[in-house]
Amino acid sequence: MPLFLHILGLAVFAQGTSEFMLSGLVPGIARDLSVPVGAAASLTSAYAVGMIVGAPVMAALSARWPRRRALAGLLTAFVLVHVAGAVTTDFAVLFGTRIVAAIVNAGFLAVAMSVATTLVAPAPARRARATAVLLSGVTLSCVAGVPAGALLDAWSGWRSAFWAVAVLCLPALVLVFRSAPTDAAPRHGISIRRELRTLNSPPVRTASVLAALVNGATFATFAYLAVIASDVAELPAPAVTGLLAAFGAGAFLGVDIAGRTGADRLRRGVLLALVLLPVGWAVMATTSDRAVPLFLVTAVQGGLSFGVGTTLVSRVMRVASDAPAMSGSFATVALNTGAFLGPLLAGAVTETTGDHRHVIWVSAALATAAVAVATVSRTVAGLPGTRPKDR
Repeated sequence: MPLFLHILGLAVFAQGTSEFMLSGLVPGIARDLSVPVGAAASLTSAYAVGMIVGAPVMAALSARWPRRRALAGLLTAFVLVHVAGAVTTDFAVLFGTRIVAAIVNAGFLAVAMSVATTLVAPAPARRARATAVLLSGVTLSCVAGVPAGALLDAWSGWRSAFWAVAVLCLPALVLVFRSAPTDAAPRHGISIRRELRTLNSPPVRTASVLAALVNGATFATFAYLAVIASDVAELPAPAVTGLLAAFGAGAFLGVDIAGRTGADRLRRGVLLALVLLPVGWAVMATTSDRAVPLFLVTAVQGGLSFGVGTTLVSRVMRVASDAPAMSGSFATVALNTGAFLGPLLAGAVTETTGDHRHVIWVSAALATAAVAVATVSRTVAGLPGTRPKDR
């Protein structure tokens, strides 16, 4: 894999950390800015909505920019809004910086995914590996973001977490300026309207729905994993952090395996993993009050969820290959739609029942829906690794 892919992965890690750390900063933000906890928690929803809206908008705006200018400009804006968030004393300003940061993050990820697939040979296996390298930054931020943000908040306040993200972006920004492709000048003949029509093609729609359902199932439970660990399994605080780390370790391994597996084996493996996902969530729901099974199943589900999710992202970009400027944004929207709606649905269920274990059943239901969609559409038969005629 080209070195520049790993540079992009570093930037994606910094940006993902910004997104995930919010859940650990809510109490400190609410206390410092004198706002209700619910208002502070809305910063997470604002970020998710910004990601969904920002991906296609920013991808369209930057479609004719040189790739270096697009990546460097978006990453610079990301640093600046975090500096603004770190120094503001006005909650409204902080809320605005989160929306802008999410839009910029979405734009960067969309451009980065499009660039990643052009840096390697056009073989599906190579492109799947490139996507996995990029998304490994997301999985690492998933496990590191929440505890790191909470630790920084405890040591020196929530503002230090914002400063840390800004500083973490700087090495990636310097390397983007130095190493980003220079041969990708503004691309002529790009029709954004034509590329957007690609989104309505059945293969792209179905792959996007599958990615959203799988990611929705993942984050419906992940958003409440710390609560399940402490309130249901009654684990001590260090063990809660360890459980989050177990999920993240499984997720990282799943992404890595999905990126390295051979084409034919990958297709068979995704079929099996997709079917096993709802089973695993059901097992977690029935064993979540016991520490050892909870740790084991959490790690396995992290691996299955992110492994399948990574493959589906590759699928979205492959079937949207007629939209080279916008394909990355399609994948970003699918992932973040799931990440937004999954926890929202889980919250509505647990608010009604009062039992946090029920969020895991929400994950099981969403994963089952994904299996049903894949079965009806036969989209899985066209996942990376199949013959061209399978498309």
